Amino acid sequence: MGFNIRNYPLTTISGFLVILFYCVFTLVSWAFYPEPYGPITNYLSRLGNLNHSPFGGYFYNIGCILTGITLVPFFLSLKDWYTESNIQKAIMVIGQVLGVASGFALMAIGVFSENTGEPHMTASGDFFLLNFFVLIIITIALFLNSKFNRLVGIYGLAVTLSSLGFALTLRGPLIEWYTVFGSLVFVGLLAWNSIRLRKHQ
Repeated sequence: MGFNIRNYPLTTISGFLVILFYCVFTLVSWAFYPEPYGPITNYLSRLGNLNHSPFGGYFYNIGCILTGITLVPFFLSLKDWYTESNIQKAIMVIGQVLGVASGFALMAIGVFSENTGEPHMTASGDFFLLNFFVLIIITIALFLNSKFNRLVGIYGLAVTLSSLGFALTLRGPLIEWYTVFGSLVFVGLLAWNSIRLRKHQ
């Protein structure tokens, strides 16, 4: 029968592209980073700092822009998870709108790299704030769909709440890495769960 991309929902396709774009461009940028670098001592955005990495920084910034672009169809496609409940739809729509906004905030992180100062800090702050509310709201809406895998939702809430707790108590770059890659895992799990949703429709 072979592989046919049309057999997969947009949530799955865009979700895996989100993971692919961010991880590949981050790794390439890291490979070109000229100084010692790691999650214990450096924030992710340092990879895109053109003062510290004049060549590799472009890869990270492009990766953020592409990931942000791909987040837009990912969140819009969550309409597949609507139920007959108007309350559930309303909650999901709020999450989708904030999710699209987080995609634009991530694009802004790529456009305004760390070396730009205040514009980057604003974009970064907006992204992480939006990311927190998006994960909470989307997960609540998904829990109201009986076809949603509850373990995926529990994971999403655990990552979101623990990230907030760590940010308020421990702080530091490692928390940012935990939040970003923990969120990417949630995207992957939801992309996988969307395949199962289509099979049961």
